[in-house]
Amino acid sequence: MPDAAYLASAVAVAAAVTWALRALPFALLVPLRRSEVVPHLAAAMPVGVMSILVVHTLRHTTLTAPPHGVAVGIALATTVALHLWRRNVVLSIACGTLVHVVLAGVASTG
Repeated sequence: MPDAAYLASAVAVAAAVTWALRALPFALLVPLRRSEVVPHLAAAMPVGVMSILVVHTLRHTTLTAPPHGVAVGIALATTVALHLWRRNVVLSIACGTLVHVVLAGVASTG
């Protein structure tokens, strides 16, 4: 059984490493707040993420192949329409996913 000093030093080292790793991201944010690139990324990233999701989703999907092609097409149209209407990435992705899951579930049971 290790002695108390060894256990205390192990706990202290673990606590120091944990604290440092949790504080590091906040320390790195300070110079980023003054950057000119960050506001541009904040504006451009949602469009980039949505584009990547669309390409990834549609790369092996034939939109004309029933029944799943129709479900993907309607879900894609729902996602785009919601995004253009509300400009809320989370809402449009969540609702588009929900529409796709519901339509794909209905198509597979029917």
